[in-house]
Amino acid sequence: MVEPLYVPVLPVRRGAVTAYVRLRPAIRHRLAPLWTLPPRTGPERTRGASPPPDPEADGHGMNAWLTPRVDRLIEAMDGNPGWVDAGHVESELNGSALALRRLITRSDMVLVTAPGRDRTLQRYAADLAFLSGRGLAIRMAVDEPPDEPRSTELLALVDRLCMPPSQLDLILDAGEVSDVAESGKRSVVALDLLGSLLPWRTVVLTAGAFPRAAETFEAGAASTTTSRPERHDWALHDWIRRARPEQAPVYGDYSVEHVLGANLSDDRFAGHGPPWGLLRYTGPGHFLVARAPTRGNHHTDRVRALARWIVRDEAFRRSGADRSSAEDWWEACAEGAGPRGSGNPERWIHMGHIQHLTYVTRCLLSRGEGRQ
Repeated sequence: MVEPLYVPVLPVRRGAVTAYVRLRPAIRHRLAPLWTLPPRTGPERTRGASPPPDPEADGHGMNAWLTPRVDRLIEAMDGNPGWVDAGHVESELNGSALALRRLITRSDMVLVTAPGRDRTLQRYAADLAFLSGRGLAIRMAVDEPPDEPRSTELLALVDRLCMPPSQLDLILDAGEVSDVAESGKRSVVALDLLGSLLPWRTVVLTAGAFPRAAETFEAGAASTTTSRPERHDWALHDWIRRARPEQAPVYGDYSVEHVLGANLSDDRFAGHGPPWGLLRYTGPGHFLVARAPTRGNHHTDRVRALARWIVRDEAFRRSGADRSSAEDWWEACAEGAGPRGSGNPERWIHMGHIQHLTYVTRCLLSRGEGRQ
């Protein structure tokens, strides 16, 4: 895999997959997404914890659910590089093994494993990596400053995988960033200790700052509909570039998703879905986030008013190379009338990903990162 310019961490859901497909080719070809398969069912997964067993032990439910998602992802990637983390579903090998093999043999993507996962699953991922000839990625959570036991744990995993470092990528995942300096110090320790442990093929540092919806707006609070959370993930990478200019990792973020967004199963909403969703837009140093209703009297008028709030903000990109098809949609939504064209939560997150991935790629290119 050629070292990418940008590694967005995206869930394997229709809104994100469709957004990737609809990026301009010049943008799409600079990305290597880290796709995360969400849980099939059940409660939200705890970051770094082993998944609970699937309630359908025979695997038929998992296979029927997973195979069409894998096929959709293979078609969307169309031979482009990227990674896939199947940690939420791989524990049910009875149902996931065939789909994961299909993923590796019919695409150019690379599987991800991690310390602490079941050794049988690590071995299966390594076997598929040998089958593909494209290697494997190891994802390390950087929730605490890593120490010597973490490096020993990582070396033990590499030894069990029986793969040379030239076939291994290291993905350092800083998780949610709320304090840039604190996350920066942890990330620098990880780069110094783990990043220099072996001659890795690629070293990526990914982090997220998009807020969790429930923490941004109080449910039912009609007076609070807009927010401007800071882009601490972008600031973290600037911090790292200043602290370690000679070993700055590949830039990664969670786009306009919360870092735990892919830890939620697709069945978390019953009936007609949530009563509101988020409009999302990315500015130079902050996000524009608006809570929009999905039903009720005059809800489309409220959606269009929030779209106008975004379009009229100084961060909105009215022209230039940074502009994407999402900006066209925002303007049409803001200026339109009636329900048609006002979107829904899936459309809003789809547009959020398109503008974010385009904008971040252009920003990275403008400061001279990546291979030309």
